[in-house]
Amino acid sequence: MKSGQTVRAVRVGRREEILRIAMETFATRGYHHASLAEIADRVGLTQAGLLHHFRSKTALLSGVLALRDESDIEQLGTERPRGLAFLDHLVDTARHNAEREGIVRLYAVLSAESVTDGHPAQGYFRERYRGLRAMVAEALVEAAELGELRREFEVESVAAAIVAVMDGLQVQWLLDPGAVDMAESTRRAVRVLLADLRSH
Repeated sequence: MKSGQTVRAVRVGRREEILRIAMETFATRGYHHASLAEIADRVGLTQAGLLHHFRSKTALLSGVLALRDESDIEQLGTERPRGLAFLDHLVDTARHNAEREGIVRLYAVLSAESVTDGHPAQGYFRERYRGLRAMVAEALVEAAELGELRREFEVESVAAAIVAVMDGLQVQWLLDPGAVDMAESTRRAVRVLLADLRSH
């Protein structure tokens, strides 16, 4: 008979496997076109067995998005860089993303789908974009305080443009990876966006 600890380990392992397969399926087919039956079949479960681990398709989507966030948090580390060093970190993020197509595709597909009425991930992406813009804006303010940028400019507008550049480059890279260098294009775009904001 398996011990309670062994049973829990098996259950956690199965949940992680389900999330990985669901992530691949949502990234390939989108949330609305992916079915629980399809995901269950790929994992080797019945649909009822899948629902034992995740009570609904929405709960499964939430688990997938949380798994994606954990990956981003691990990459950032315990303390984010300050000022323009944070923007250098964004270039590193773009370089790292080129090595994890599945996660990039998931983000691109679900973020685009989330603008439709009633999409279960709409609130998640609305808050995520708010958080991303705020994080970049905070780094820009720090850069001004450190003397790296001039002090008066439209911080929120520049932050939104930087986030937009990164997302747009991800889509172009997914469609034609051989033609788009995400890291280099991100570096160049950020440099252009900040060209007239640098302190002299």
